[in-house]
Amino acid sequence: MGLFMILFTLIGGITLSAQSSINGTFSRKAGTIETTFLTFLTGTMFLTIFILFFGRGNVLALLEAPKWQLSAALLGTMYLLLTVMAVPRIGVIATNIAGIAGQLVVGVIIDHFGWFNSLIIELDVKRAFALVFMIISLYFIYKGNKRSNEKPKHRISK
Repeated sequence: MGLFMILFTLIGGITLSAQSSINGTFSRKAGTIETTFLTFLTGTMFLTIFILFFGRGNVLALLEAPKWQLSAALLGTMYLLLTVMAVPRIGVIATNIAGIAGQLVVGVIIDHFGWFNSLIIELDVKRAFALVFMIISLYFIYKGNKRSNEKPKHRISK
C-alpha cells in the first residue's frame, strides 16, 4: 500500500507542475486572482460531483471540525495564489523547488515536534543534510534561471 501512495503522490506532483505552468501562463491574460478563482471554482464543481457519488453524506460535518483545521483551506488557497504569481517571474522549476523546500523545512519541524497530531519523527543528521541539499539546489536552479534570462533568446520561427 505504501508503494501505491508514493506513486499517487508522484502523479500528484506531476499534475501540480503542469498546473503551475499552465496557471502561470494563463494568469498573464486573465490575472493572478482570476486564475486562482477559476482553479478553485473548477475544483469545487468537480468535487461536488465526486461527493455526490463517493462522499460519506455529511458535508455539514465540516462545520464541526476545530477551527484551526479549517485553516488548511486558506493555506491551500494562499499556496496556489503565490504559485500562480511566482511561475511567470521565476519559472516552473524554481517555483516548485521553492515550494518543496518550504514544505520540507516546515514538514521536518512538524514531524519533529508532532504538531497537529502528526507522527513524531525526530530531526536527525540525514534529514538536516537533505534540507541543506534542497536549499543548495534551489540556489543553483534560481541562479541558472538568472543566467538564462540574461542571454538573448534565439528561436527559429516557421
